[in-house]
Amino acid sequence: MIIYKPEGYLSNASRGNYTSADLAEAKITKAVLEAPVIMCDASHNLVVNLGCMKGIIPRSEGAIGITEGYTRDIALISRVGKTVCFTVTSITADENGRPYALLSRSEAQMICRDYLLSNLKIGDIINAKITHLESFGAFCDIGCGNIALLPIDAISVSRISHPSDRFYVGENIKAVVKNIAPDGKITLSHKELLGTWDENAEMFSAGQTVTGVVRSIEDYGIFVEIAPNLAGLAEPRADIKVGKQASVYIKSIIREKMKIKLIIIDSFDNSYSPEIKYFMNEGNILEWEYSPDICNKKIFTRFCG
Repeated sequence: MIIYKPEGYLSNASRGNYTSADLAEAKITKAVLEAPVIMCDASHNLVVNLGCMKGIIPRSEGAIGITEGYTRDIALISRVGKTVCFTVTSITADENGRPYALLSRSEAQMICRDYLLSNLKIGDIINAKITHLESFGAFCDIGCGNIALLPIDAISVSRISHPSDRFYVGENIKAVVKNIAPDGKITLSHKELLGTWDENAEMFSAGQTVTGVVRSIEDYGIFVEIAPNLAGLAEPRADIKVGKQASVYIKSIIREKMKIKLIIIDSFDNSYSPEIKYFMNEGNILEWEYSPDICNKKIFTRFCG
């Protein structure tokens, strides 16, 4: 049984293979279960495969805000073929005597939301799942389909033009709770988990030739990302475009100036992005400083509640 995880986060471990006894117990205990949606009917009721029987999530129980009108039906339709969380409200039988379960996704979301708002603290590191991407940020499921926003400027220190430069829909990530608004909306951050400048720079050394992505082109040079929280500067070249993959020679690493000097060897079209490496996976962050201690320029985050 999956409790308070992003929908589908542990789908390899549980695909709705429940017994009748499991469902009966869950009805009593209000346990949050998870199973795949196999169909959305013409009335936008979701049909769920529970293993031992069919489950039905009525449209009105499909998501928080559906009956009020601030959640659109596309939020239900888009769940077909994916996993949803739910509670069991009743077990009954159809006209042929075959048992089926009535389920509520919105109740599972409310149970999870109440738990999150009662227990989460600013600075907590949590599991999240990317649900969709916009130019201004990534929307993340942080439990049972409850959504939080990860703004683009909080994704990484290395600048990106769009969240799709870093994430894909359905990706499981780690995130930090940056803010909890009075209305319950949660904002996330991500860059603090990707390591400081020193932690990233220690993975490289002068004289290496490595792979990177061209992130921005300025009059004074070209910024090439070699790790999600680390970019270096190469001299201007006319044949380079933003988003291209590049092989770069590391000319020097200057810790006191927080700079990496690069020489672009070649660039080419390829769907490549440096692998995300988490330097922190759990716990709580009160403050985080990206800059080396001997560097005059300071980049830091202070989490406060």
